[in-house]
Amino acid sequence: MGHSLAVFHRGSTPADLPAESILGERRDLAAIRPKADVVIDLILSSGVQAKSLMGAFRGIAGRVVVASSIDVYRACGVLHGSEEGPLEPVPLTEDSPLRTKLQTYPPAQVKMLQKLFGWIDEEYDKIPVERAVLGDPELPGTVLRLPMIYGPGDHLCRFHPVLKRIDDGRRRILFEEGWAAWRSPRGYVENVAAALALAAVSERAAGRVYNVAETPAFSELDWAGKIAAATGWDGEFITLPKERIPPHLVAPGNSARHWEADSTLIRRELGYKEPVPLDEAIHRTIDWARAHPPGEFIPHRFDYPAEDAAVASR
Repeated sequence: MGHSLAVFHRGSTPADLPAESILGERRDLAAIRPKADVVIDLILSSGVQAKSLMGAFRGIAGRVVVASSIDVYRACGVLHGSEEGPLEPVPLTEDSPLRTKLQTYPPAQVKMLQKLFGWIDEEYDKIPVERAVLGDPELPGTVLRLPMIYGPGDHLCRFHPVLKRIDDGRRRILFEEGWAAWRSPRGYVENVAAALALAAVSERAAGRVYNVAETPAFSELDWAGKIAAATGWDGEFITLPKERIPPHLVAPGNSARHWEADSTLIRRELGYKEPVPLDEAIHRTIDWARAHPPGEFIPHRFDYPAEDAAVASR
């Protein structure tokens, strides 16, 4: 069975849709032919945007698939200190509790993210997005909760802190011991795209929510080791307690709050599996990262004299 898809990025106009149809302006949308079986929106930031999307395509599309985030879970709030109470069991499933406070990140962090992702607005929060998409009685929705995505185009340069130190000839690389053990959900960009495409063409996905994440979830130190192995680096990783680590290597948040996510459901119901193997994904990411060093805005800091002093004080 064939499917017509409309992949939507606000700010650009798909060739088969008039400019006035971009989110919110219904006008003569009902006259557009052929109608889309599925609309995929990758950059919904807030409930306001999601409601506009659903209003624009109600009666035109058969279903909407949206990219949400694993940051909807209460565990994310505990990680960042906005939620009180005990740690959540991991791995996180689609039924794990969501955040009770509808502010994913502090305003300063949202401002930083806006420098990298132009689609993020001041009201960024994926929970209202999900509610709008899944709560529409006329237009079915599918939600994919995405992980930390690495690979070509990674604006957060997730391999950069380790890869730069390797390429700079560092023989010892420091980690704060709490964050060295921290486990987070990750996904290679092409594999995440494959999950979105699969959800778009699977009728069973209507009304469903799916976590997308690689399994197992590796620690930060495990990831560093994989980068080292892929580059042939044979130096030493050193972990130190927080009070002995240079300040620029201390990440904010509760490192005891692991963020591992269970992606069993999408694998079982839709038959999802990653088309690009992990080793290949890591090699491709390294090649891209070396060819595309961070630009003016660098989300990581480097102070080699301070790192050397910390190592010498062991």
